Amino acid sequence: MKPPIAVPTSTVARNALVTLAVVAGGAALYWLRDILTPLAMAIFLLIMIDGVKRFIEERTRLPRHWAGTAALALVVIAFLGAIAFIVNGAAGFFTDASGVSSGIGPRIDAIIADGARLFGMETPPTAQDLIRGIDLRGYLTTLAFQVQGVVSGAFFVMVYLAFLLAAQNGFRRKLVNLFPHRDTRQEASEVFQRVRGGVEGYLWVQTVTGAIICVAAWILMRLVGLQNAEFWTFVIFVVGFIPVLGGAIAGLAPPLFALVQFPTYWPALILLVGLQVILFVVGNAIQPRMQGDNQNIDPVAVLLALALWGKMWGVVGMFLSTPLAVMAMAILAEFKGSMWIAILLSGDGRPYAEEDEDDHAAQRPPARRAARGKPPRAAPVKP
Repeated sequence: MKPPIAVPTSTVARNALVTLAVVAGGAALYWLRDILTPLAMAIFLLIMIDGVKRFIEERTRLPRHWAGTAALALVVIAFLGAIAFIVNGAAGFFTDASGVSSGIGPRIDAIIADGARLFGMETPPTAQDLIRGIDLRGYLTTLAFQVQGVVSGAFFVMVYLAFLLAAQNGFRRKLVNLFPHRDTRQEASEVFQRVRGGVEGYLWVQTVTGAIICVAAWILMRLVGLQNAEFWTFVIFVVGFIPVLGGAIAGLAPPLFALVQFPTYWPALILLVGLQVILFVVGNAIQPRMQGDNQNIDPVAVLLALALWGKMWGVVGMFLSTPLAVMAMAILAEFKGSMWIAILLSGDGRPYAEEDEDDHAAQRPPARRAARGKPPRAAPVKP
């Protein structure tokens, strides 16, 4: 019989301590979700503002101050406008639906009868029979609280964002005091640049591909004659930032509504097939080419991050799951003890972008390179 592997006591103690720290950190993130979710969204918006600011500076002649003001205005207006459009659009959608309930009710009954006929049921239930057993008042009350939570959450996001912008001026001085040595300060700056680049790359890819999907989906919905096509287009764009679930919602929600609106099944079938083709083409042909090394995340890690952050922070956690995974991989890759976690999170086993690896290794001090397990480069010999 093979003898068991002997593990040093210090290693066991360290692993136990890390496990307890991870469990305690997860519990703290869950218990403090009402405080941390607006803060995380505010940090996310701050990164967006910085990216838009640099984009304006590179392509216009605006001074730095005015570029920052324009970026702040654009991001804040887009954020608040998106929330207002979703809330008002959803309210108008349900109002319209209730106004034509006399036509929707018989259509739902016809769909149930057709489905029951396929399974051999002679007396299928009606929509009223199904609704009678559902606590609609409780669902509507929950929905009202959720809408109120979205509005109050947006207010706290703006408050956090204002304080983050006010504290941004002293961040450089804090960085100098936190890392007095120039080498370590340069290392910390590299980590920040890597995190910012990963998040900005994710935002850019999702925005462009989401716009492509929305244009094609809007044309398809208008050709079919689907009502509230603009509302569904915006919903498709927003849920596109949620990995996995976003594509499912975008491909199934409009066809389900078409089942209720139209007297036949052909419009819903056309929408179902057309949206699936659009999502497949963009997701497998366009998006991978745009991603490059910006989202070098393993698909299993994306799915686990979606489940983890969705469980702890709800819908906000689902939106932020991929950027948080990018941040975690970038930070964990900077330490020798956690490098293996970053390797597991990465898609190709290289947490650093391949084309930037040599450049970062050249800029990194020899001592830090040796700590990472990489031999320091020899200085070139001058003739």
